[in-house]
Amino acid sequence: MRRFERMLDEQTGGPLEALARQSQLTTRRHFGRTMRLFAPLYVSNECVNNCSYCGFSRDAGILRTTLTVAQVEREARHLHGLGFRNVLLVAGEHPKFVSEGYLQQCLDALKPFIPTLALEVGPMEDAQYADIVAHGAEGLVVYQETYDRPVYQTLHTAGPKKDFDWRLDCPERAYAGGFRRIGIGALFGLADWKHEALALCAHLEYLQKHCWKAQLTVAFPRMRPYAGNYEYTPDPSLFLPDRSFVRLITVFRILFPQVGIVVSTREPAPLRDAIASLGVTHMSAGARTEPGGYTGAGHDDLHLTVKGRRVELETRSGAEKATEQFRIHDIRSAAEIARMLRSQQLDPVWKDWDEALLAEA
Repeated sequence: MRRFERMLDEQTGGPLEALARQSQLTTRRHFGRTMRLFAPLYVSNECVNNCSYCGFSRDAGILRTTLTVAQVEREARHLHGLGFRNVLLVAGEHPKFVSEGYLQQCLDALKPFIPTLALEVGPMEDAQYADIVAHGAEGLVVYQETYDRPVYQTLHTAGPKKDFDWRLDCPERAYAGGFRRIGIGALFGLADWKHEALALCAHLEYLQKHCWKAQLTVAFPRMRPYAGNYEYTPDPSLFLPDRSFVRLITVFRILFPQVGIVVSTREPAPLRDAIASLGVTHMSAGARTEPGGYTGAGHDDLHLTVKGRRVELETRSGAEKATEQFRIHDIRSAAEIARMLRSQQLDPVWKDWDEALLAEA
């Protein structure tokens, strides 16, 4: 922790260019010239939590939908056609709409043609995670959002997400349930970014000691305009500047040489291009952040939700679509991202896992 804090400081950590070179060499040593590509697949934007920074927040008057299993498969086959074999299923936390057994059915439908399936959903119990793993999920992503307890309590005003410790313990429960890949992160822009970085470092170091059989990844998503606040501008006192963002990546890579580092389409294309070879190992591409965003699936069932109850739209123009969680910044297609990586002598990896690897000889 002391070394991390020292390296993060521009006065004591040395020039960024030197850190970038060391980070790049460390990445080559442990990951080669590879970049794993994945796509998020939003299955529902229903949620029971009130989070003041999220477009899916319970009281937000957004257009909502939950895809049927057949529609989820339709979205996944579209991604498969683009080359993706690594898909992250994303859903708001709502036990009525994303009900018991729904995710398992989605996994069963996708497992035959998508070998790497991960989830970013509301926290569960150990036994629930074990059941999810049995249906084909092998990765779980859960961001603490902010590690600042007072800020966390202020931002989360209703719903099970209010429980800071329940969310903080989620990666360990997922590990106990059998997940092979676990991703953590903080949403930078909610609290002092240096505090978040230090806490994220401590959490990652703890998980390395206690969940050492799992492959760990870490991400540093920065706040973007979202439904209900498309005019969002960063708080200068909390904002993580680009130069510090790059420094953060290099320091994490040097101190955690075998941990995967994820950078999503939240970040602008020029920045993603510049850091692709400096320590990043996972990138999303061609992402959409609303249910049915790839094929239009589910747009015939749009509705509002008021106090947990479905409310039909009074009028329909036929052009509506489900509301996105936030606006992405890098809007390039998956093929364009792959070309960019190849131009930097990086190999875009679409598939790095198959169930056959577990089969006995």
